[in-house]
Amino acid sequence: MWAQRSTEGFVNPTPPAQTGSHTEHQDPRTTPSGSEQETLADAGVTPEDTRRDTPGSPLDDKLDDEDYPAYSMGRAADILGVTPAFLRSLDAAELFVPQRSAGGHRRYSRYQLHLAQRARDLVNQGTALDAACRIIILEDQLAEAQRLNAELQRRVD
Repeated sequence: MWAQRSTEGFVNPTPPAQTGSHTEHQDPRTTPSGSEQETLADAGVTPEDTRRDTPGSPLDDKLDDEDYPAYSMGRAADILGVTPAFLRSLDAAELFVPQRSAGGHRRYSRYQLHLAQRARDLVNQGTALDAACRIIILEDQLAEAQRLNAELQRRVD
């Protein structure tokens, strides 16, 4: 017997809609589950906004934002090919401070993943972790100073 979990956590023995001789199923990759729909509705996002073919949806802004904390620690570690302990050590070395979810879990942005990648590359070349973090911070400060200097120079010219 097919069973569907309701939003209250109880099981409803409701079969899916049937048309003809086959059962219609929604694509789980494009259709949010019941609890996801409630969370999205609380944020003012309609199910139509979550479709991949809807340009200009509110989610586009978050997905394009380098600073949006979209990745869990496990996913970030998988993407970078490092252990979660390495990511925690970057937090302890104060290279960056990941944001926290409502449950207290670390969440990483794409920008933070780029910093972690740079740190991993330096560590793989034999640089100590603290030194790698300091190098990255100084390189970023230098790049920002050069950008600001170039901007001021354009104003003078």
